[in-house]
Amino acid sequence: MQSVNEYYSAVQLRSDRWAALREATDALAHGGTDRQMAGLKKRVEELWTALEVIEPYWAFPGMPAFEFMRRQFAHGHYVELAYSVHRALRALTSGAYRRRHIPLDKDTSEKDEQDDEAMLSPEARAMSKPYFEVLIVDDVNEQQERWLKSNVTRMRRPEDPFQYEAVVVPSLEDALIAVLFNHNIQAIVVRPGLTLKSQIEMPLLSRYIDSVERQDELDSLRPRDYGPELCRLIDKVRPELDAYLVTERSVEDIAGLDLGICRRVFYNQEDFMELHLNILRGVQARYKTPFFTALVNYSKQPTGVFHAMPISRGKSITRSHWIQDMGAFYGPNIFLAETSATSGGLDSLLEPHGPIKEAQELASRAFGSKQTFFATNGTSTCNKIVVQALVRPGDIVLVDRDCHKSHHYGMVLAGAQVCYLDSYPLNEYSMYGAVPLHDIKKQLLDLKAAGKLDRVRMLLLTNCTFDGIVYNVERIMEECLAIKPDLVFLWDEAWFAFARFNPTYRGRTAMNAANVLRERLRSADHAKAYEKQQAKLKDADDATLLKTRLIPPPTARVRVYGTQSTHKTLTSLRQGSMIHVNDQDFKGEVEQSFHEAYMTHTSTSPNYQIIASLDVGRRQVELEGFEFVQRQIEAAMSMRRAISTHPLLQKYFKVLTAGDMIPEAHRESGVESYYEPEQGWTDLWECWEKDEFVLDATRVTLAVGGTGWDGDTFKTQILMDKYGIQINKTSRNTVLFMTNIGTTRSSVAYLIEVLVEIAKSLDDLLDDASRMERLGFDKRVKNLMHDLPPLPDFSRFHDAFRADNVTSEGDIRTAFFLSYDENNCDYLELDGSLKKAMDAGEEIVSASFIIPYPPGFPILVPGQVVSQEILSFMRALDVSEIHGYRPDLGLRVFTKEALATLTTAKLSTAAE
Repeated sequence: MQSVNEYYSAVQLRSDRWAALREATDALAHGGTDRQMAGLKKRVEELWTALEVIEPYWAFPGMPAFEFMRRQFAHGHYVELAYSVHRALRALTSGAYRRRHIPLDKDTSEKDEQDDEAMLSPEARAMSKPYFEVLIVDDVNEQQERWLKSNVTRMRRPEDPFQYEAVVVPSLEDALIAVLFNHNIQAIVVRPGLTLKSQIEMPLLSRYIDSVERQDELDSLRPRDYGPELCRLIDKVRPELDAYLVTERSVEDIAGLDLGICRRVFYNQEDFMELHLNILRGVQARYKTPFFTALVNYSKQPTGVFHAMPISRGKSITRSHWIQDMGAFYGPNIFLAETSATSGGLDSLLEPHGPIKEAQELASRAFGSKQTFFATNGTSTCNKIVVQALVRPGDIVLVDRDCHKSHHYGMVLAGAQVCYLDSYPLNEYSMYGAVPLHDIKKQLLDLKAAGKLDRVRMLLLTNCTFDGIVYNVERIMEECLAIKPDLVFLWDEAWFAFARFNPTYRGRTAMNAANVLRERLRSADHAKAYEKQQAKLKDADDATLLKTRLIPPPTARVRVYGTQSTHKTLTSLRQGSMIHVNDQDFKGEVEQSFHEAYMTHTSTSPNYQIIASLDVGRRQVELEGFEFVQRQIEAAMSMRRAISTHPLLQKYFKVLTAGDMIPEAHRESGVESYYEPEQGWTDLWECWEKDEFVLDATRVTLAVGGTGWDGDTFKTQILMDKYGIQINKTSRNTVLFMTNIGTTRSSVAYLIEVLVEIAKSLDDLLDDASRMERLGFDKRVKNLMHDLPPLPDFSRFHDAFRADNVTSEGDIRTAFFLSYDENNCDYLELDGSLKKAMDAGEEIVSASFIIPYPPGFPILVPGQVVSQEILSFMRALDVSEIHGYRPDLGLRVFTKEALATLTTAKLSTAAE
């Protein structure tokens, strides 16, 4: 049996302990020798002890049932006990307890054993009432607890849209543990009798409390403030929940308090029906899906179609003799819901006034934005919309060079002067990290010194990166605003939509950081801190400013945009994405231009199924996002532990840690790894709170160079072709495994089995290898693990595309369109004419975006000078896919004449 320290979460611990309990009680029921029975009894006692600190936080099986099973054990009724444990575990695993009462006594449960949720049809599952649990916080005795639960039960009615059970805990600490542990909880009732301290002691559970609030701050609370403080603390970790405060304090006392997620206050009364109705109303507010519901209703209406789309209502399919297989494959509903109409209860994505507008408002609430807009063309389109809406020709934009290519094309369309920022390189693994805050501040200070700060419009960064590097979003924005108080931030969170629904991750999302900053800038304490720092930094030089954590002025404007690929990390059909806005100047300055940009890039015939999936995906994360994201993290952590502790896998594979992917200078916490066999799990909270960069635990980067295969070969020929395992990202010697909210423990187990099988086959291969074959293998490993080309930084824009030689920004738009005329371009071969020209000292300028896959971002952009480092890197590339490069012709570059003509024209214009 695994020790408690080997578990990343109490949820995993609970699941495995129940499974172990069933195995032990089954063995007890079958009997054995006295020695065997003694050992089994001891093991069952240990499992009871492990579970008794966890079960009080769950409604099923509930403490009465739990104690009932313990009595069965104490009285030696092992057959009955085995049956009860089997029923409980089966209901927990299948979710049957969510649909009906599960009797555990063998004499009263003669129903069939068809408890498996998977055996129900989708229609049957959709027809059942959704289930949740309500947490009641009150320090009551056993009799009073039964009275509370019975009153809750009596309020339930057949017409209620949901069903729920109550969980009662006595203290503030227990309530915090419960909401961070029990994902079924959707509402909390805080009563006046709660205490502060939990009586349960368990390191795995206490981690939950430590991640929410410092113990000394909790200890300083007055008893009368326990209830309001609990509402505030729950708002910090699970803001999607509803809380209801029952208090004896006066209205005047309560009015000035921060009540967090409290939806309503009940004053010293026991109106359980009113409470019941409020609980249902609160959950219903999250459950509603206005557009999906409208689309379902539309599909049921009898309609005569006299508009575009023959496929609407499925007519072109049902009348066909040749494409009936398509109708059979998809079923009728998807075609009944297809239309190009915006009437009949539907809405227009371009001018929403009905259910789409309401769905976007609900998404705004869920993700913490001020406005949210749906997109059906993916985040590539979202990025271009935001850039076009905010950036005017000539504006300077600071851009992460290894961001998604849509941003680079967005700069071309907007006519921006682009100032590229280089991420720190990870040469050993042929990948980039992220842009250090020091470098961002230096660029801003250089632009300020050059008198160009007023032209700086936006900072554009990727959070988190494809490889899982996450910025300290709040700190970057506050320090940049200290230099440029009206700077606009665009955070590309294409791979980070799920982060909103985990308390640790949420703090590093764009919308959360924007809300925190807005609140802080309004505070009197912030104004004092700002004035104090200004006095201290008077006449400070840039070197001092770069070393100081700068405080923004209270007058700074918080202007933040986040683009998210909902379809990549949450439930949505492909290309379903969202734009989240938290811009204090949106209404006055941006709204009209944003609307025009949205019109420019959004189809007039958007896919309604994608919009409906965004609506439903939002419902899901508001009601069960916490659970799913937690399970996603657990799956990735299990994968880390399994690979790191398997002796055979360690011979050929290595899970890259935070220490491998983030330089020590950017890890103030000192955390090297999330899991070490000697020390167990590392608490994420400290590093996610402090460090400049952290590693997204849901992504597991595996170094595979030790196998002798490069990343692309390992991905396609081994994982995909041989074992059917699909992944997206590789580097020269790594592959990236991304868990998501659909990843199961079985999927992780299968992956580990596959890696073990691969390692065994390599062992066999090398065991039978000849000396020359072994030397060849060792050489391949050396080339993949040690002889790696250094990753090149951005060189510079050619002078023809720069306003001056003082700062580094360049005119990418002019370079892009200059290449449209073939007379301005030529082709040079990498190992021939290009190398010869550069060795002769000629300045070669790229006329195209050159994007190798991997790494998947431009190593050259139009107007960029080709450096020796870039040439060496391109010559060393062994990938088959390089966008913008013609192997038959070579690299597309500008001719000397084209550059000279442009330079002359620029000088002539400047002289005028």
